[in-house]
Order: sequence, then C-alpha cells, then structure tokens
Amino acid sequence: MSNKFKLIILSSLSILLILIFLFYQTSGNWAYILPGRIVKIIAIILTGFSIAVSTVIFQTITNNRILTPSILGLDSLYLLIQTVLIFLLGSMNVVMLNKNINFGLSVVLMIVFAGVLYKVLFRKEGNNNIYFLLLVGLIFGTFFQSISSFMQVLIDPNEFLIVQDRMFASFNNIQTDLLVFATIAIVLVVLYLWRFLKYLDVLALGREEAINLGVKYDYVVKRLLIIVAVFISISTALVGPITFLGLLVVNVAYEMFKTYRHSYLLAGSVLVSIVALVGGSLIVERVFTFSTTLSVIINFIGGAYFIYLLLKENKSW
Repeated sequence: MSNKFKLIILSSLSILLILIFLFYQTSGNWAYILPGRIVKIIAIILTGFSIAVSTVIFQTITNNRILTPSILGLDSLYLLIQTVLIFLLGSMNVVMLNKNINFGLSVVLMIVFAGVLYKVLFRKEGNNNIYFLLLVGLIFGTFFQSISSFMQVLIDPNEFLIVQDRMFASFNNIQTDLLVFATIAIVLVVLYLWRFLKYLDVLALGREEAINLGVKYDYVVKRLLIIVAVFISISTALVGPITFLGLLVVNVAYEMFKTYRHSYLLAGSVLVSIVALVGGSLIVERVFTFSTTLSVIINFIGGAYFIYLLLKENKSW
C-alpha cells in the first residue's frame, strides 16, 4: 500500500469522524447544536495540527522518537501561570474571567520563556546544546510543577477546583475570539515555517551530515525550536496540556508510513492526531458521557505506548 493511498484513507477517516461528530444526534436542532460543535472541531484541528507538527520537528532535531516538546517545560509553565494568577489575584480577577486576556498572557509568557532559554543556551556554538537544552527544560518543568503544587496547597479549596480544571485539556467552552487569534497565529507560524521544511529530511541524518550537506545547522535549528515553542504555547493556552498526544500520533505515523520524507510524516501525523482527538471526543461524549476527560484517555494510552517504546528500544540495545 503506497503512502499516498494511506494519506487518502486517513483523510477519509478524518472527514467521516468529523461529520459524525457534527451531525450525530442533532435531532433537527442544527441552528442550536452546530455552532458549538463547529467551534470544538476547529479547536481540535488547530490543536492536533500544532502538536503533531511541533513533535515531528522536535523529534527530527533531537533524532529521538521518544521525546516530545513538553520536555521543554512549557506545559508545566502554563499550569504555573494559571496557579500564580489565582494565588495572587483570585479566580474573579479580569485575567481569569476574560479568556482572551488569559490566552494572550499565557502564550506571550511561554514564548518569552522559551526565547530566553534558547538565547542563553545557544550563545555559543557546541555539539551538546540540544541535549543541554533538554536537560535544562526538564529541570525547569520539575521546578515549575513543584511551585505549582506548593501554591495549590495554600489556595482556597474552591479556587483550587478552577486550577484543577486547567490541568486537563478541554475543548468545551472555547470562545470564537480565541479561535480567531489562534488561527491567525498558527497561519503566520506556518508561513514562516514553510521556508525551513526543505531542511527537515536532511536534519534527520544528524548534525554532522547536515552540515556536510550545506545546511546552516545552528541557524536552522534555533528557528525551528522557536517555531516548536510557539506551536506548543498556542495549543496549550487554547485547550490545556495534552502531554502524550504528540508522542502517540507521531510514532503511529512513523509506523504507518515508514519513510524519511517529512512531507508524508507531517501530513500523516496531523491526520492521525485529528482522528485521535475527534474519535476520543466521541468516546468521551457518547460512551463515558463526560465522566472523564479526553486528555486523561490520551495520556493513559500515550503513557502506555511510551513504556512500550522504552522496552522496545531497550531490547534493540
């Protein structure tokens, strides 16, 4: 089966699931039901696209299929931002009540953190900058989680429920304004990313091979890492953290397409992500009747798959 045919199958499955999600059990009340479902589908597509593309790029740069951009600590920083806002200002302040302000503030702070981190770590050229970045990101992520946990113990129990709600990704109650801002931001990032896509196949060969083939490795990698940070910041601020989604869908795409060409890997990862999110949303709503959240299901499956990958790599070693 050719890779193009696999893309057609995934595209058809994605469209089918989206149509089922939109029109299942509408009972003729389309004017009332469809707008909310359309907003949710757009949020799912934006989130799935951002996480899938950023994870493919990140794994290509690091040459490691068991790493995700969440290791940079952006998910933990998002939870810290929400916790600090409630801890200092309370749940009724304008930043928490106005989702547009909250979204913009969260995205800006996460991008600034990533930018400062990259600026400090990439001041000098070196072979170990990427791995040092991963180590520092992991340390910061743990540090942010510790501060968040400490503050969550001190705040009012009623306000803790609001923080707890932000710990899990949710596609409910997303405002149209947020989707407009997120869509514009993602389109701008994709336009900037377009000029660097041609380097991904070469970067997958490794640093030395890419340099020998004429790629300005440090220049390209720095900009790709900023793009990854922006994608993750937007998706996290839009719906909340989904830690293992990227790991799950990208590795499924690798297994399905078995190619080095990123044109297939990127498209396949995005489609698998959409299938996973839309299918998962249908299961949460129709099977579990909202008794659990989508992120819990994805993180459970993704965590199990992560352990499988570790055991698989251990056997290969």
